[in-house]
Formats: sequence, structure tokens, C-alpha cells
Amino acid sequence: MSTLAIVLIIAAIVVVTLLAAATVAVRRRTERGQEDYARHLAAADHALEAARASDRGWDRAVMEDVVRAALNEHRPGWDFRSLDLVLVDDRPGVHEDRAQFEASDGDERVLVVLTRGEAGWTAGEVR
Repeated sequence: MSTLAIVLIIAAIVVVTLLAAATVAVRRRTERGQEDYARHLAAADHALEAARASDRGWDRAVMEDVVRAALNEHRPGWDFRSLDLVLVDDRPGVHEDRAQFEASDGDERVLVVLTRGEAGWTAGEVR
């Protein structure tokens, strides 16, 4: 066997090994990201419960209705699969309260920012 053939075989083995290692690293990072996202959602739910306990304006069903109406207005006919509460910003009083929901259809995610005033919850942004 020639020297060139041996060098090419070794180079191929190195490339295959690096590709396998990269695949494993990406898979681990993806799994870790999903766990972090789940923890983030759980933290938002806990914050909502704390806000609801101290201030009765944090009714999730009402908030989700406002989000659905905003999505129907900004993205008519878009069929999302999940609606997750991702941020609760409960400030003193009601005029500076904010919440963020994330709607997803599996491929695309849309963020809806709610603000609260005297009239209740309104959609401030849909992005």
C-alpha cells in the first residue's frame, strides 16, 4: 500500500471521528436547551401564581383570550399548536404589569407581549 493511500485513510478516519463527535455534541446541547426551556416555562408559571396570589388581575384564561385575539388579528388563519407563558413582569400597581406569551406551530414562534391598564389586558406587540 502506498504512503498516499495510508495518509488518505487516516485523514478519512479523523474526519469521520470529528463528525461523530460533533453530532453527539449538538444532540447534547439540544437536549440541554429543551430542559432549560422547560425550566423557564415552569418559572414563568410560578411567577404567575405568585402574582395571582397578590393581585387578582392575573387570570391566565383572560390573558390567553387576549393573546388569541391578537394572533387572529395579526396572523389570520395561523394555526398554532402551543401557547406558553414565558414572562411575568408584576410591578407595583397595575399600570406597568406585563406578560409575554409564545405561540408556536412547531416551525415558527410568535411572541405576544401583553400590557395591563385600567381596562385590563391588551396586546402591546406581536412579533
